[in-house]
Amino acid sequence: MAAVPDRLESAGLVLPEPPSALGDYLPAVRAGALVFTSGQLPTEAGELLASGLVGTDITPELAAECARTAALNALAAASTVCDLDDVIGVVKLVGYVASAAGFVAQPQVIDGASQVLLSAFGQAGRHAREAVGVARLPKDAPVEVSIVLMLGSV
Repeated sequence: MAAVPDRLESAGLVLPEPPSALGDYLPAVRAGALVFTSGQLPTEAGELLASGLVGTDITPELAAECARTAALNALAAASTVCDLDDVIGVVKLVGYVASAAGFVAQPQVIDGASQVLLSAFGQAGRHAREAVGVARLPKDAPVEVSIVLMLGSV
């Protein structure tokens, strides 16, 4: 099977450089066969792709693109503590969507992140998930994503 970066590239995606932490925490931690990432924002080269609330300031389609970028950042963060080719499953994806009043399409937004994990890992990328609407996110980001991965080698 092809390496994760190659599978992502085949899907038109690029694994970025690991993002820096915005505070006093680690971007990812490995605990035995599990890798937990901190929440990742939709940044490229340190800049947010968009900001504001989904449903007023940002369309759901742009928010889904932001979720894709945040998921790629989560994979990059995970790569600092493991080899992504050792991943045998994605346990969970948690996605937060900064939502305007009345916006209820959080699952469709977070589908953008889910699609990245399926592109990276195929059927092993299927996962449990939460798609939660919130009032605001750090730096006024429209989405934030974290993942839990399971490794085949401990």
